[in-house]
Amino acid sequence: MNVPDDLRYSKDHEWAKLENGRVRIGITDYAQDALGDVVYVQIPDVGTQVAAGDSFSEVESTKSVSDIYAPVSGSIVEVNQELADAPQRVNDDPYGEGWLVIIEPDDASQYDDLLDAAAYTALIEG
Repeated sequence: MNVPDDLRYSKDHEWAKLENGRVRIGITDYAQDALGDVVYVQIPDVGTQVAAGDSFSEVESTKSVSDIYAPVSGSIVEVNQELADAPQRVNDDPYGEGWLVIIEPDDASQYDDLLDAAAYTALIEG
């Protein structure tokens, strides 16, 4: 399982990357593998306010539908529109072209409260 050291993780299997004060969000390699082939990604609207721990999107696979939870509170400032036509990018490149949204955080310290790679690896191997 690929767990990059430069990212933070939620217990709900989202990854987060701090970029110029904003947080890019996606689902982890572990999550996409558990889901199977992703066939649809619900893309939220830019400007949507999200609270940490709340569902803001759904990913549908051939196996199931899973909610995606915000790892930090804030406003969605960018969405990956490419997923509308190519949801399989979540499977092919979960940490790259498969990203979901970028959030302008209300409180940047929430990012520091997320799991580091070692803690997330322990979670998924536990």
